[in-house]
Amino acid sequence: MSFLFDLHVHTQISSCSNLTIRDILEKSRSLGLNGVCITDHNTMQAGNHVREGIQDDGLCVLIGQECSTLDGHFLVFGAVRKLPSFMPAVDVLRMVQDMGAVAVAAHPFRAMQEIDERLAEAGLIEYAEGINGGNTSRENALAKAWQDKYQIPLTGGSDAHHLSDLGRAVTRFFEPIHSGEDLIKAFKSKRFEPCYNPFSGSYRHWLEALRL
Repeated sequence: MSFLFDLHVHTQISSCSNLTIRDILEKSRSLGLNGVCITDHNTMQAGNHVREGIQDDGLCVLIGQECSTLDGHFLVFGAVRKLPSFMPAVDVLRMVQDMGAVAVAAHPFRAMQEIDERLAEAGLIEYAEGINGGNTSRENALAKAWQDKYQIPLTGGSDAHHLSDLGRAVTRFFEPIHSGEDLIKAFKSKRFEPCYNPFSGSYRHWLEALRL
């Protein structure tokens, strides 16, 4: 049994997005999603507007954030305090680890937002986004190479900023997730994989899903 989670979703709390929390709640289940993680830029304010955990329709909603560092962006999940923005990634990653949280290198090869590969070489990156719905195929392919080169487990997420983006790329977990604690345990077990979502309504991504 598998559980599909979109681990990378932005709401209107992020200035770059027009996606509302209501949109997410109303649309996610019809896209075949078991859960979504709201990851607004440098804030977890979404937690003031939606209850974390299982919703009335069975959707699991969790709150994370996309933290901007001097060395790229990281999706952060878990019981974290406010993280400083635009600090060296080394410092942020150590803070996340000390808090018992998880950091995922977001779109590590996206132009102008690349993750410094020396962090991977040093073993400081535990997880990376292997399929990002907003990336080019080349950017995703370069990220996937990290799995073989550094044995870094890969996730998937839509990086949704608009309703049409939601659920395009997801992470397939092989154990149930009903809470933030479950998500952290699933990360630690490494029983997950990135994939395109065949239920997203995008023909191109459907074809990609068949090839994986």
